[in-house]
Amino acid sequence: MRVTSVLVWVWIVMAGAALAAPDTSLRPVARGDTAVAATARALRDIRPTARPALLEAALVRQLTRQIENVADPGFQRALDSQTSLATRAFAAVSPQATGLSIRPNLRPDSMVQKAMAQRRARAKGAVCGDPDIQGETVGFVPGRLSACGIQDAVKVRSVSGIPFSQQALMDCTTAKAVKTWVEKGMKPAIGTTGGGVSQIKVAAHYACRTRNNQPGAQISEHGKGRAIDISGFRLRDGSEITLLQDWNRRDTGAKLRKMHQRACGIFGTVLGPDSDRFHKDHFHFDTARHRGGSFCR
Repeated sequence: MRVTSVLVWVWIVMAGAALAAPDTSLRPVARGDTAVAATARALRDIRPTARPALLEAALVRQLTRQIENVADPGFQRALDSQTSLATRAFAAVSPQATGLSIRPNLRPDSMVQKAMAQRRARAKGAVCGDPDIQGETVGFVPGRLSACGIQDAVKVRSVSGIPFSQQALMDCTTAKAVKTWVEKGMKPAIGTTGGGVSQIKVAAHYACRTRNNQPGAQISEHGKGRAIDISGFRLRDGSEITLLQDWNRRDTGAKLRKMHQRACGIFGTVLGPDSDRFHKDHFHFDTARHRGGSFCR
């Protein structure tokens, strides 16, 4: 009887503890009407946001790689740097991206005809087999002295788009050397100063004479069509740089000295205002060959 009473008492205590303890089981709890309405409003307020440009670019690259790996894996690296092709590949697999694809507009016929006319004009005016050297072919030029003359002369009016102040008679070796100097020496030295060079001032070219016009001297390279003298430059803003006035100035003088320095190696002989009294106002460039290499002073 006593044991039964104890068991009844224990059962009562355990039942009370179970009723008092919190429910820790994982059971879904029915949502009230207020919670459901709040959730619906939150879902309505969620709108898709624009994807960042970096994400768009990543998607384009990923889709392009997938397409190219199926078609030709070896072609992938050649197209990695061509974003326009990647964009078109993205547009091909995603109709929504069609508006993002980059397509070149058709050029008007007038523009095409103008470009073709310019190309034909350049080809027609090219000498020495180079469209960047514009002028006319002259051919053999006899000299009044036995050592003078040019076997295959050309009359150059512009080089690399920069006109000469006067047409210059020379051979093609010299014309090509002038082009190299214009592109690697003159243009980099001037840079954007005054908008760049609009004209090269030619002081002298072919002339059947002795060196520095001195009696009894050897025939000048000018008398062989291998030399050109340049006295200055006109800039696009209308200003001018001349060797006579600007050689010793800080700003423009530095540019002229850089031109002089870069001519060494391109030409066989390079003379400037510091060489002697005969070249105070111009550069003398010629393509004579010297045993010791270029002579620059």
